[in-house]
Amino acid sequence: MNERTYPPVILLARTVFRLLGLRFTIEGAQNIPASGGAVLASNHVSYLDFLFVGLAARPVGRLVRFMAKSEVFDHRLSGPLMRGMHHIPVDRSAGASSYAAALRALRSGELVGVFPEATISRSFEIKELKNGASRMAAAAGVPLVPVVVWGGQRLLTKGRPRNFGQRGIPVVIAVGEPLHPQRRDDPDAATEALAVALRGLLAQVQRDYPDRPATTADGWWQPAALGGRAPTPAEAAELDRVER
Repeated sequence: MNERTYPPVILLARTVFRLLGLRFTIEGAQNIPASGGAVLASNHVSYLDFLFVGLAARPVGRLVRFMAKSEVFDHRLSGPLMRGMHHIPVDRSAGASSYAAALRALRSGELVGVFPEATISRSFEIKELKNGASRMAAAAGVPLVPVVVWGGQRLLTKGRPRNFGQRGIPVVIAVGEPLHPQRRDDPDAATEALAVALRGLLAQVQRDYPDRPATTADGWWQPAALGGRAPTPAEAAELDRVER
């Protein structure tokens, strides 16, 4: 597969991260298979999460093909880059073709990145998951790897101004132990097992995160359950409903 586009994009992203002074911690990268297909299923707190999840695969020397909404591929700037990096467009009106493309990638030994919450979680907690990630892993016979990203919401997230002026923000990417859903498994039960794994990883990362909000106003990036000012899951669901 031609990889002329992906390496320069990674180099550019890492250069920008250095200029921003981001402090990265990658935990559990060894849980990503060094070869063969796997589904990386991540939480979703920022517009930069695909870059951060991709970084988690770098220690094992791998590239991730992300499933992303087709509108990104239609854009005159991002479209050529997405296609050049062999990411997978998701047309919500024709989901079967996207699912088939992801299965082909998995069966050919690729890592496929998925955000099973489908949209950014405004509460910064784990939303209800779609079962596509579990179904794909089971159908392709590959591991389902839970991934959690934390800190990216402080840079660029839904409903907030971008924050690229604050240097030294910690960003943590934690990779959990692989799950192994089987064809005979109930997809919803396998998806709930993934949700449990993601919640456990997220709680650990939040507990160990080196920063705390400096002021009450700065607490917007902390979940309400931890004393922050982010919307509760119920409030976030209502905001999503209004947006739809």
